[in-house]
Amino acid sequence: MTTTTATVQIHRVYIKATPAAIWEAIISPEWTARYGYQGPVDYDLRPGGAFRALATPMMREFGMPEVVVDGEVVECDPPNKLVQTYRFLFNGDTEAEGFTTLTWQIEVENDSLTRLTVTHDVTDAPLHAAMVAGGESKLAEGGGGWPWILSDLKTLLESGSGLQE
Repeated sequence: MTTTTATVQIHRVYIKATPAAIWEAIISPEWTARYGYQGPVDYDLRPGGAFRALATPMMREFGMPEVVVDGEVVECDPPNKLVQTYRFLFNGDTEAEGFTTLTWQIEVENDSLTRLTVTHDVTDAPLHAAMVAGGESKLAEGGGGWPWILSDLKTLLESGSGLQE
């Protein structure tokens, strides 16, 4: 008998930016190189299109592969919703867990505020779940996960500078 463990993480942030600005910051390598773990992304924004997140030079110095996350676009509705698969390629163990599902939902809250909800279904992927949760790990140890990424994204869009700039 096989047991399946379901784990869904939901992270939400309110940003003083338009949905279009948030969308661009999510899918553009120029933007993703400025927040979070600062790895540029490459999206083919059509169902079935490829997704790749690339390692920074510093990540490569620590032995990470050139492509640190891969996946596929499942649904693309700019600038409202992006659903994709997501798999860490950090090492054999994370790669073996397979693909998880990541949903970006962007919704207008009022005239100046937009709600960004990131839902990450990490069912049967405990290594992925621990890494993206943020939890107690320190940023200096590679921790932070979605809370770190979304905090940095918000700061960058609202102030023009990320937390690391």
